[in-house]
Amino acid sequence: QVQLTESGGGSAQAGGSLRLSCTASAWIYLSNCLGWFRQAPGKEREAVAGLNTGTGVSYYGDSVMGRFTISGDRQTTIYLEMNNLKPEDTARYYCSADFGLCLPAQQVIAAAVTPGTQVTVSS
Repeated sequence: QVQLTESGGGSAQAGGSLRLSCTASAWIYLSNCLGWFRQAPGKEREAVAGLNTGTGVSYYGDSVMGRFTISGDRQTTIYLEMNNLKPEDTARYYCSADFGLCLPAQQVIAAAVTPGTQVTVSS
């Protein structure tokens, strides 16, 4: 069973920053793609960022490229630094061990296994 624990999120004004963290069990971190997808009310799930924890290669959705940065501590935790936030970034963010997040053409394949964390950006 995949064990993932999210933290961070909250509210920010447009142009501000927030950080998300996700801690995985060690064997999950070392052998998987980890990242985030998000879902806003009434919208489809959207891949945000993925980190191949084996190679260190990161992947980003077009809407967050250049603003969000995913990183990992090479042990159990990944981080998502979200800068220059926009109101359209408002959504519930889910940490996921989903290999689809680490494909050049990102896609959300796995179902959410965490409660997610809310990010709200006001204009």
